[in-house]
Amino acid sequence: MKRETLEEKLYTVKFKADTESHLVVKEAKNCVECGNAHGRPCLTFCPANVYEWEGVEEGLAVRYEGCLECGACRIGCPYDNIEWRYPKGALGLTYRIG
Repeated sequence: MKRETLEEKLYTVKFKADTESHLVVKEAKNCVECGNAHGRPCLTFCPANVYEWEGVEEGLAVRYEGCLECGACRIGCPYDNIEWRYPKGALGLTYRIG
């Protein structure tokens, strides 16, 4: 049995992204501290791989356009450093199947 990739699974979701992010990193320095203390859990708890570490100088990149709006980042960040809001009306995701 072939396992589906993340991209294949996300194909069943329709995204209509806003021009500004509904996910905001409050303090970039906290991400550096978190990496040293906790190993950056945001890189693993997001099911859509929205968060990506781009090095010490650039920090945490947030690819909000693919967010599944599950809220895992809202509760998973040990520094409470990610502000999560619902996308503006009629924006965000829609499930194509189900």
